[in-house]
Amino acid sequence: MLFIAIIIIYFILALVLVIGLLLNGVRPSKTLAWLLAIFTIPIGGVLLYLLLGRNRRKNKLFNLKSDYLTDIHSPLNQESVKRHPDNRKIIKLISKTSNYPLTHQNQVKILKDGKETFESIFSALENAKHHIHIQYYIYEDGILANKLLQLFKKKVEEGVKIRLLYDGIGSYSLSKKHIKNLQKIGVEVHQFLPFRFGRLLSSINYRNHRKIIVIDGYVGFTGGINVSDKYLIGDEALGNWHDIHSRIQGKAANYLDRIFVADWCLAGGEKVESLKHSKTISTEKNGMEVQIVPSGPDDDFATMEQVYFSIINNAEKYVYIINPYIIPNHAILQSLQTAALSGIDVRILMSTSTDIKVVDWCVRAYFESYLKAGIKLYLYPDGFLHSKVVISDDQIVSVGTANLDERSLQQNYEVNAIIYNNELCRNMKEDFLMDCSKSILLDLETHQKRPWSTKILEGSAKLLSPLL
Repeated sequence: MLFIAIIIIYFILALVLVIGLLLNGVRPSKTLAWLLAIFTIPIGGVLLYLLLGRNRRKNKLFNLKSDYLTDIHSPLNQESVKRHPDNRKIIKLISKTSNYPLTHQNQVKILKDGKETFESIFSALENAKHHIHIQYYIYEDGILANKLLQLFKKKVEEGVKIRLLYDGIGSYSLSKKHIKNLQKIGVEVHQFLPFRFGRLLSSINYRNHRKIIVIDGYVGFTGGINVSDKYLIGDEALGNWHDIHSRIQGKAANYLDRIFVADWCLAGGEKVESLKHSKTISTEKNGMEVQIVPSGPDDDFATMEQVYFSIINNAEKYVYIINPYIIPNHAILQSLQTAALSGIDVRILMSTSTDIKVVDWCVRAYFESYLKAGIKLYLYPDGFLHSKVVISDDQIVSVGTANLDERSLQQNYEVNAIIYNNELCRNMKEDFLMDCSKSILLDLETHQKRPWSTKILEGSAKLLSPLL
């Protein structure tokens, strides 16, 4: 009787999930795959769906529409759009999907690799007067963490309010001792979606991949670099870690602060009043126009996917991409291929290998699709390229945390800075082409001669692409 009762309960649960899939499923192919898994894998199919398959855009577990964020819903500035006729669609897209407007007269500096980035970060932290907000996916014990600890101690003694937010999975190696030391000196610390059994099914698949530092609401940093010593000394497996970060001063930094505050509230339930301090921001003449793009699984739209898609589709001359984890969904792959086949100069720069082998196989499974469409693919041999950068037409640059894979575009909380500035674009294009000249240009004929065993590994890993 007990066995029969369990079977009945299982089928009722499966039926409820099936009804939910039919009502809330996004893609028919994905919905069909989950239906097959639920009915062909006893118990495991249901558990996998609960863990990985639920549509967070339809069934929101969290509500980020906090009271103190309502003032960002400002109308689109038509004068801003007129100054950027070639990018007006992207500006409007970001404004409508995220309610984050184009900001003016920002000072932006692109920072290359760990040494330059952390020198700039520590310099800015030293000048903090009111508050420091710091948020990372990976925050590890080591030289950097200890230096930050000592600096935080000094700033807390000066009366600066410091809040630190780290991801529960990405920073799993951060020691309890270090967290206690931070709290002991007066730093407020919270963990984003901690790894707990009771919340395993609802949270493990949705991580906060953002890297944000904001000082006093008007100096901000974002990009691909985490708090990890590998950015200073490299590691044995991959050598030197290369990455790109950005330092932003002006109104755009205030929007980074708002993202932090929303995440802080979500993680700790505390309402932060410091934004009132940050609303009056002095701007610089002849600055740059920047639009901050937050994206996450609770948004109504896959904002970052739409932004990448639009940059690629709107390109008239070229699209240059640096990204270590390009596992494109159908829309992104189609846009890249269509651009290249239409005569747009599409180039992708990535490392010869990634830090996770199964991801490396999955990334390489798409190489033939790129090469057949005429996309130029360069493999960087000197260490690991962790940057997430898109440059197009000497007009637009995206620097941030979002990879070109399903996890970043659909499941993670991410943030990118979209910069509209010709000079910055040209400088970054020159750096990109210089790195390409040091890299290996793949050709289709040679790539197709790789061993069958490699092709099988790539094909197998590709099946996992929605999860990686």
